[in-house]
Amino acid sequence: MDANVVLNTANTIKVLTMDAVEAATCGHPGMPMGMSTAAAVLWGEVLKFDPAAPNWPDRDRFVLSAGHGSMLLYSLLHLAGSTELTMDELKRFRQWGARTAGHPEFGEAGGIETTTGPLGQGFANAVGMALAERLMAGRVNDGDTTLIDHFTYAIAGDGCLMEGVANEAASLAGHLGLGKLVVLYDDNGITIDGTTAIAFTEDVPARFRALGWRTETVDGHDAGAVFGALQRARAAGAAGGQEPTLISCKTHIGHGSPAKQDTSDAHGSRLGSAEVAATKRAIGMPESETFTVHPDARAYLEAAAARGAAARRDWESRVMAAPEGVRNALSRQLDTEIPAALFEALPRTAVGKGVATRKASGQVLNALADKLPQLLGGSADLAGSNNTDLDAYEDVARGAFGARARNLRYGVREHAMAAVMNGLSLHGGFRPYGGTFLVFSDYMRGAMRLSAIMHQPVVYVLTHDSVFLGEDGPTHQPVEHAMSLRLIPNLWVVRPADANETIAAWQLALERKTGPTALLLTRQNVPAVDASNDGVLRGGYVLRREEGAAPTVTLIATGSEVALAMATADLLGPGTRVVSLPCWEAFAAQTPDYRKSVIGRGPRVAIEAGRSLGWERWVGEDGLVVGIDRFGASAPAERLASEFGFTPAQVAARVRGWLG
Repeated sequence: MDANVVLNTANTIKVLTMDAVEAATCGHPGMPMGMSTAAAVLWGEVLKFDPAAPNWPDRDRFVLSAGHGSMLLYSLLHLAGSTELTMDELKRFRQWGARTAGHPEFGEAGGIETTTGPLGQGFANAVGMALAERLMAGRVNDGDTTLIDHFTYAIAGDGCLMEGVANEAASLAGHLGLGKLVVLYDDNGITIDGTTAIAFTEDVPARFRALGWRTETVDGHDAGAVFGALQRARAAGAAGGQEPTLISCKTHIGHGSPAKQDTSDAHGSRLGSAEVAATKRAIGMPESETFTVHPDARAYLEAAAARGAAARRDWESRVMAAPEGVRNALSRQLDTEIPAALFEALPRTAVGKGVATRKASGQVLNALADKLPQLLGGSADLAGSNNTDLDAYEDVARGAFGARARNLRYGVREHAMAAVMNGLSLHGGFRPYGGTFLVFSDYMRGAMRLSAIMHQPVVYVLTHDSVFLGEDGPTHQPVEHAMSLRLIPNLWVVRPADANETIAAWQLALERKTGPTALLLTRQNVPAVDASNDGVLRGGYVLRREEGAAPTVTLIATGSEVALAMATADLLGPGTRVVSLPCWEAFAAQTPDYRKSVIGRGPRVAIEAGRSLGWERWVGEDGLVVGIDRFGASAPAERLASEFGFTPAQVAARVRGWLG
């Protein structure tokens, strides 16, 4: 390693960052400037990557958890030869339509492994990626044939490590022994409000050691010290070490800026033209030029990319030469196609038979497990309640990552579970699912939103979906949650009515490739209302058609209230239509003609044991909504149904009164 070359690369990163932020008139220059040396060493000496093939499966993953410092990542990718992150794109930083958004956005360019910005999320994504590497290796590698062998690196800041989601994920990583995870901690002691001394004075390395990590502390501006720490971390992981590594890099935010180094002003504001010029002068870069690239910088990172390309070609050759069984295992894990015939072959529940949809969900998972090796999941300490266990398979545990290990024990870490699932999905090779009670989706909403932003097809198994879970009371009874989740763009919320609809709900979820799905499932038994469930794939369908030419009313329901709607229709008479609407998002994607044919011509009533706000979309401003607009209560489900007006007789009376 040539220290002068690293210095010139770091200075180039500083210049590109300062000039891009200055051109945009906003941004976060401090972190990229402070971590420029450490990042240059990581990318120039250690990281295994190929910008020409950014998605090859055995590349090292790099996550910029401190996503506000996005110009660090964009600069590195540009200098390494990315054809997507051109100089023009750097000059369009933070502008409409640019690939260089204010925070890294997955899908905008190869090499952006995840969307980051909400602090701590990228850290937890990196844990998921490191876990995926271990699980892929356990399924694909065989004897002398090693096709999966890579590291996951992340850069995290003080803010990331203050966030609870990062601590949850760090605890899980230490517990599982993810020794090929390396985090560079930008320990600069500055946040937006001032120095970290005002709110964050813990011994971070000591905390991580307590969580089962190995730690080192180095001068983050000393290229040799950073390189040595990375070499030791890599050697430990390659030798089978089971401790993730935290390298605490002592750095100066805004490094090189004469007036703003070590100040919170450098965090999220442009330096200003005068200070940019002074900084360029101080670090020996041309003052009168903008977006200057030192020749050493491009040569250094392009050489690293060339080594990565050679490693990728070697990997492709080894794949071709691998035993057929190993190649097949790799192909099976990477296959994203889900045959519809798998679901068609599953047995249906007879109409009238009562089954909790959470139990039906578990039956579907176990029926699919042998046929879909990509399925991997677990629960936040509620597996028995969520029915997420694959009964014929074993737990993922420290040192136990083989093909039989399919059940993840996340512990009481809902937020980390959701963020780790994003990492598993982003890595490739797995279709992750994770379970908890619907009411606890509040704890993981940040990660759920990011899975929707990134179009990641993860599945959230959210059971105990209404006040009818009963005696646990209002703290555990979701009321606003179904409607709240429907507000998240690109998250499909499916609330199946019975065991048969649950089969189709899983089909809908697993066939989706463009975003996450939340399955809202009952604790209580619900009777099967129909032996066919094709309409679920379209989001909604007619269960019972009115008799005669003059419809009296259309009852629209979801989940456990569909059976209630059917019983209410018996009381209201032959002019009543019943519609099951398990997935609003899928239904909204249908043609207007189909939607009209389902909803019908009569006045409309919605029935759902949750907030009524939002149902006007389907019943109209003048429609009736039978919902629950208060918190629940602790009582048996039958008493709650009576108290909240969710018995057939009560609903029928409300409908008759409304119809006048």
